[in-house]
Formats: sequence, structure tokens, C-alpha cells
Amino acid sequence: MRLLFVGDVVGSMGRDAISTYLPKLKKKYRPQVTIVNGENAAGGRGITEKIYKKILQDGADVVTLGNHAWDNREIFEFISDAKKLVRPANFPEKTTPGQGIVYVKVNAIELAVINLQARVFMVAVDDPFEVIDRLVEEASQRTPHIFIDFHGEATSEKQALAWFLDGRVSAVVGTHTHVQTNDARILPKGTAYLTDVGMTGPYDGILGMEKSAVIDKFRTALPHRFEVVSEGREIISYCVIDTDDKTGHAKKIEAGVINADHPFRD
Repeated sequence: MRLLFVGDVVGSMGRDAISTYLPKLKKKYRPQVTIVNGENAAGGRGITEKIYKKILQDGADVVTLGNHAWDNREIFEFISDAKKLVRPANFPEKTTPGQGIVYVKVNAIELAVINLQARVFMVAVDDPFEVIDRLVEEASQRTPHIFIDFHGEATSEKQALAWFLDGRVSAVVGTHTHVQTNDARILPKGTAYLTDVGMTGPYDGILGMEKSAVIDKFRTALPHRFEVVSEGREIISYCVIDTDDKTGHAKKIEAGVINADHPFRD
């Protein structure tokens, strides 16, 4: 099985990049399943039903979220009916709408897609290690193909989860920091790993935000309002993972970007 995973879609430029480049990436790599993280797709914070459906229309099979999942109040109106939308599984189960795991059927093979949120430098949520232990046990009763979008800040926490799950899941790929890391690898027991897949959106902002306000905050230590960059050059960040059809173990992981310095090539 081949998976295509596209990192955090930020604002209108991120959505435009998905519309432009996702079909091209699918034609180039021919993935069986395409996953897109859309937690920043609505103005840099959250997602709307219209945007969710548009990302699916552009070629995604599953849309994952993260710590900004709840920033747009509209999500509470549609998340329970959004069968291909995955929010972090380690939010309190009894009080959180939506689902933390979805299954995608590809011919005779199923892929489980799980979204988790880290805790270091993030808001307090349930222990991701405890929650994923249970979910992987549940998913493995149906399929050995398990993909995890681990949305977190700390590199060490992401690495720890990947080593904790090595051999039990197909891939652990990080999101949230918006900067793609250069550490794509396959762990010894067969789990593909990448600390952060990067972002999709403005190329010339700071993590997708207008530069001046971010710079001023660092210079003054005073609060500033951040605005998403709405025009200019764009970037799309992604990774492609090949797994063994029988074992679910990863055979290859390749990270990539498309931007002004790395233009798209067929």
C-alpha cells in the first residue's frame, strides 16, 4: 500500500495549494490512500464543513486535525457526521464529539488512521501513550496497516511515541511545528517515522503568519495579533510511505516539498 500524507494546511493559500498540487502529487505517486492535516485550514485556526468537503473533493480520503480543531465553532455542528474527519483521539472520550480513528478500505486491505495530540508544551489532554496502546490493540484486530498523525511540539515526545510503537504500526508522522524535518527513516521493527511533515500554505511567512507581528513579539515580548499570510508564494509539504501488504510494515518513506526553491517535477 502506498500512502500520501500532506502537512498542515494553513489558510486560503494552503487551500489553494491543495487544489493545485494534490491532484498532481496523486498522479505522480499514485497513492492508495491520501491523508491531509486540515486543522489550520480556516484562517489559520480550525476547519469548516465547506473546507473539509473541498479538501476531500480535491483528493483527500481522510482529513486529520490537531490542537486548533475546536477554534472554529462550526466544527461542533458537523464533526459527528463527518465520517472522514479525525480529531485527536486522546481528548476526553465521554465529552468530545467526533472520532479519533477511521478505517479506509482499499480493495481487500484496510488502513486505520489515528490522530493524536502530544502534551509537552501543549494543553493538558489524556496520556497519548495510554490511549494509543488501546487503539493500536483495537485496530490490529482488523488490520496491520495503521497510520498515526502525532500532532505535537516536542521532537523528543514524537520520537518516544514512534519507538514505543515500532513494529506495531505502519507509520508515525508528526505535525504541528509547520517545519519539515530531515529525519525520515524506518525504525528497526518496521515503522516509518518523520518528526514533522511540514506545512502547506504561505512560503514567505513565519509558520504561515505575517512576519512583522511575529518579529515584533520576539523583540518586545508584548502580545501581538497574528494574521495568516493571504498572498504571495506558497509551499506544500508531504511524505509518501510504502507498506508491505501483508505485514503493514513500512518499506520506504520519502519526504518532499514543493515551493519556489523546489518546483514541482513530474
